[in-house]
Amino acid sequence: MVDATGRTTVAAEYFQGYSVVGIIALIGVLFVAVAFGAGRLLRPVVPTPEKLLTYECGVDPVGEGWAHTQVRYYVYAFLYVIFAVDSIFLFPWATIFAAPGFGGVTLVEMFIFLGFLAIGLLYAWKKGVLEWT
Repeated sequence: MVDATGRTTVAAEYFQGYSVVGIIALIGVLFVAVAFGAGRLLRPVVPTPEKLLTYECGVDPVGEGWAHTQVRYYVYAFLYVIFAVDSIFLFPWATIFAAPGFGGVTLVEMFIFLGFLAIGLLYAWKKGVLEWT
């Protein structure tokens, strides 16, 4: 919009930037829709029993759908997530640690945070969760 002095308003410039993003998003959605529509129109549809069979890792499905899964895989994955989150907190801490006024306080806070993680790891180790046998 142009005000009385002939200048564009700040709001108009602000929303003009978003209109470009909106147009690009719309073009992307249309591109995907056209690709899926063309694939649906051009592909042959000949269902056979082999095509309708569940396929996983090259092994034919045999037996029931229920199977026992080892819980230890999930425990290791959970421990990985915990330490990945820990690293996410360590990197920003390392960047502001040297800034004036943050040194002592952030050092104590990080040691408290790492202490809680260490207590959790020791607890898991004592309970035998980290044993692979």
